[in-house]
Amino acid sequence: MNEEQTLKQAGVRVTAVRLLIWKTILREYSGVFSLADLEEKLPTVDKSTLFRTLTLLSDNHLLDTIDDGSGSQKYCLRSADDPLSGVRHVHFNCRVCHRTVCLTNVTLPEVTLPEGFSMEDIEYVVKGVCPNCLKKM
Repeated sequence: MNEEQTLKQAGVRVTAVRLLIWKTILREYSGVFSLADLEEKLPTVDKSTLFRTLTLLSDNHLLDTIDDGSGSQKYCLRSADDPLSGVRHVHFNCRVCHRTVCLTNVTLPEVTLPEGFSMEDIEYVVKGVCPNCLKKM
């Protein structure tokens, strides 16, 4: 499936700028990125368009949003194999270098909610020290 077909299948109306942003994400980011990272790659696209497009891609399950506690929303592809599958994974935030990485080999634990509760989304961020920072300690 090509980039345009992926957007269409996810329910995203394809425009030139959305396709440019989506192709840039696929080409440039295999892991976690922020709006600021994307701004650096696409300096001709205004920040509000980038933000609206990231929100749209997230709302249509192509991107995961990550609240790693940094105060800046982060994003990553929903699944490398099939972005529409809904497979979620764990993220790790290093308290030393503040980098957030995808742990695609670690799946989210099953959460059983009490009766009457309805889950809409789940995030799982592990915080600690990454291997690179541990070596420097």
